[in-house]
Amino acid sequence: MSAVIPGRDAAARSRIEPTVLQALRSPRLLAREVLAGLVVAIALIPEAIAFSIIAGVDPRLGLFSSFVMAVAIAFLGGRPAMITAATGAIALVIAPVAREHGVDYLIATVILGGLIQIVLAVLGVAKLMRFIPRSVMVGFVNALAILIFTAQLPQLFGDGIPWLVWPLVAVGLLILVFMPRLTRVVPAPLVTIVLLTAAVVAFGWRVPTVGDQGELPDSLPALLFPDVPLTLETLQIIAPYALAMAVVGLLESLMTAKLVDEITDTRSRKTREALGQGAANILSGAFGGMGGCAMIGQTMINVKASGARTRISTFLAGVFLLILVLVLGDVVAIIPMAALVAVMVMVTVATFDWHSVRPSTLRRMPKSETAVMLITVIATVWTHNLAIGVVLGVVAAMVMFARRVAHFVTVTRSVAVDADGSTAHYVVDGELFFASSNDLTTQFDYAADPERVVIDMSRSHVWDASTVAALDAVVSKYERLGKTVTIAGLNPAASALHGRLTGAVGGH
Repeated sequence: MSAVIPGRDAAARSRIEPTVLQALRSPRLLAREVLAGLVVAIALIPEAIAFSIIAGVDPRLGLFSSFVMAVAIAFLGGRPAMITAATGAIALVIAPVAREHGVDYLIATVILGGLIQIVLAVLGVAKLMRFIPRSVMVGFVNALAILIFTAQLPQLFGDGIPWLVWPLVAVGLLILVFMPRLTRVVPAPLVTIVLLTAAVVAFGWRVPTVGDQGELPDSLPALLFPDVPLTLETLQIIAPYALAMAVVGLLESLMTAKLVDEITDTRSRKTREALGQGAANILSGAFGGMGGCAMIGQTMINVKASGARTRISTFLAGVFLLILVLVLGDVVAIIPMAALVAVMVMVTVATFDWHSVRPSTLRRMPKSETAVMLITVIATVWTHNLAIGVVLGVVAAMVMFARRVAHFVTVTRSVAVDADGSTAHYVVDGELFFASSNDLTTQFDYAADPERVVIDMSRSHVWDASTVAALDAVVSKYERLGKTVTIAGLNPAASALHGRLTGAVGGH
């Protein structure tokens, strides 16, 4: 992911922001955004309820959080069409707070987590996303697809699931596959939900519905302040969870933003997105919500399945969510879960990078790249935590890169005879850092070399103190044998580093 550069941000605004105006002026584009928001809102309801249960709080907290965050991020975020709401990752992080200290402490944790995200955004954490390699990104996407799919399995094979669910899901998948080939005026996910709901109601089939997932709210969210003592002890309790929530939320949100950037072939403003996530979490906590971050599944429904591209769909997803649960709660409650499962299965298929697992791709791809992707996938699926998977993937990529680069350094020796006698010339070729300079001291023939030795560094670069220490060790060994060493060809940056660190790194 590229850094946030003013010129690029201006270019991004010129390409992305005007589409909001275009959508408002175009009935066709506006209809697409409105319908996309409606589909996302319907899909958000069972997810928010499920994540509330994971966090150990009333389902209404998850629904209120999803409403507040979706509406807030539509104005404050940096990635148009991305959906932010209550998520499982955040629920897992903050669940111990609610379980051990109560809801008020959870709300305080959410507010503090949002403040930490704003601080991290100001410090430029979004710029660090450039260090996430493509292999980790592919692993992130594939792991995400697997997690989305496995999250649907309890609705297919859980206890008490009637056999009627399976043909309903199959019919839903057929609609999702073939309807876009006929028309894209109405999103296929919305048609699937409407038709399957109508069939279930018309025939009186008893299958799991949205209403079975938990109680829907019957009142608007209200501003509140958590009833916790403003003491250092309270801070010690909530700070570790708030920090974990902030990091996990930003990582998932910025990775999701990068994925949408690639899908839409546009750039978004990552620092603004990080700031928006923090502000949205603060507002969520202020209205008694459980907090959250970007939702990859709902974002894929919005962007890939429904074709949304602007902030309108994100804003309306939040508005429709509130309308559905408050005004049309009885209607929403009868939507069969099978319809939502079918939509999410298609999202899984669309999200997974199938090209990355083709035999032809695996044969051509360096084994280290494939290994990093697999490490990211396995760690993410095993822990059900995208942040852990990404961090382990980045660490693995760094280690493998260091090992690969370490073998690119060569030392070539020659002996020349001049007026002052014989001189041994060494040419060091390659990038020298802690991994590649490790064996540098073994590349010289100390005993056999003549009295004068020249080490030519013009084709290499010194990157760190480990290399300076290695060079000092080489010089020290020659000096103990009474021989003179000249290090030549250092470029200005390497020469300055060598001069500053010589004698301070323990080389002699």
